[in-house]
Amino acid sequence: MAKPTEQELLGIFEKCKNWGRWGKDDQSGALNFITAKKRAEAAKLVQTGEVVSLALPLATIPAADNPTPVMHLVQQAGHDAKDMLPLPYAADYFAIAPHGIANTHLDALCHVFHEGKMYNGFDASEVGSQGAKKCGIDVARNGVISRGVLLDIPKIKRVDWLENGTPISAADLDAAEKDHRVTVSEGDVLFIRTGRAKLRKAKGAWDALHVGMAGLDATCLPWLHERRVAVLGSDGVSDVVPSGYQKLALPIHSCTLVMMGVHLIDNADLDAVAETCARLGRYEFQFVMAPLILVRGTASPVNPLALF
Repeated sequence: MAKPTEQELLGIFEKCKNWGRWGKDDQSGALNFITAKKRAEAAKLVQTGEVVSLALPLATIPAADNPTPVMHLVQQAGHDAKDMLPLPYAADYFAIAPHGIANTHLDALCHVFHEGKMYNGFDASEVGSQGAKKCGIDVARNGVISRGVLLDIPKIKRVDWLENGTPISAADLDAAEKDHRVTVSEGDVLFIRTGRAKLRKAKGAWDALHVGMAGLDATCLPWLHERRVAVLGSDGVSDVVPSGYQKLALPIHSCTLVMMGVHLIDNADLDAVAETCARLGRYEFQFVMAPLILVRGTASPVNPLALF
């Protein structure tokens, strides 16, 4: 598929629109694709009992890709408390700005707007100084449990990682499915690996939003919509950076969150799960994630888990 113009891309946005699909008041979006039957089927994928985390450690150290590091303060240390009565204890405090490109987090559907609207046509003004009155992260309070699928793009291209700015096409997704002997289906939590975590470990941090990052090209949007993906995750931000568009800087973000109602997991660490999938010879697993119940929040730090 040829790269669409910005005007053509707006047409794709309209074709991928899920507004009203689950009613005019719906705030859960594509999470509705995850049925009780889907969760039960996913549980049957657990065979060896192995568990792999898909999260990065909370980023407490400032870096080129971490301008707002997590604040970790120790309120009560062991050397101060060892003789404390009646109960010696240690305690600490974390302050986290989950958005950005450093911490593994789940974007709420109120995170991004398109033409003044969020998912299902709710107005951007629904997010005010008291937080999000619509489509906050707490709509996922019961957790996300489904089949997880990993598409490892560096594997099919026989490289350790994709270079910054490398676009992933729908043909690449098809090729990965064929190589991995897996087909993405309705209600799946789909992860796209670019090798970013491995690249960062090898070469250090970089200002990815300015230097670039591998990710999905906008031409993948119809593919994602047709497959009825419930949640989309990546070791980057899902979008290729730069996207090549001025007014739609992150078209995957804009279309999935706003038009499709697909929650996004950004900055996952997919290296360990890719190694496990390759060793076991299967790229599907039970996926389990329980976002914090941050009422009216726009995101939550998460620790997604893959069970094999």
